[in-house]
Amino acid sequence: MSGAPESKTPISSTPVLRTVLIWSGIVTAGLAIVGAIIGYLVAGQEGLWSALAGVLLAAVFLAITGISILIANRWYGDDLYVPLFFGIVLGGWILKFVVFIVVLLVLRGQPWINPTVFFVALVVSILASLVIDVAVMTRMRIPHVSDVTLPGEDTSSTDASGSAPSGS
Repeated sequence: MSGAPESKTPISSTPVLRTVLIWSGIVTAGLAIVGAIIGYLVAGQEGLWSALAGVLLAAVFLAITGISILIANRWYGDDLYVPLFFGIVLGGWILKFVVFIVVLLVLRGQPWINPTVFFVALVVSILASLVIDVAVMTRMRIPHVSDVTLPGEDTSSTDASGSAPSGS
């Protein structure tokens, strides 16, 4: 046997996250180009590199969460899914926190960084990511309640007499 069962139901967040990551990559490329041009026009070579650093930093950190959830979703249906999911996602957040602090400490005071251009590029990239998240979520056709099996849909969810669990 190859490992994971073939009959797993795909989790509904997977196509959403993949779409968000694809659109984020496309928008990041556009923001990098526009940011580099505007940064260069505003602050010369420093502005160009500052804009690219801000856009890249935002893209990497925003992608880590989506990627960590996609990785965790591979264990959907497994008995250890919930602890694995939270362990992987929390690990991604801790990784982002530590790397963010290190990157800011390294970039602080660098002669090639224009703090204003860097900050504006970072904020614009984050806002663009939020717009993408909202746009994808409003356009994806996912039921309000997903990844659930209702009592009438799966015979294994009822007891031997065919009735729903007591207390309902």
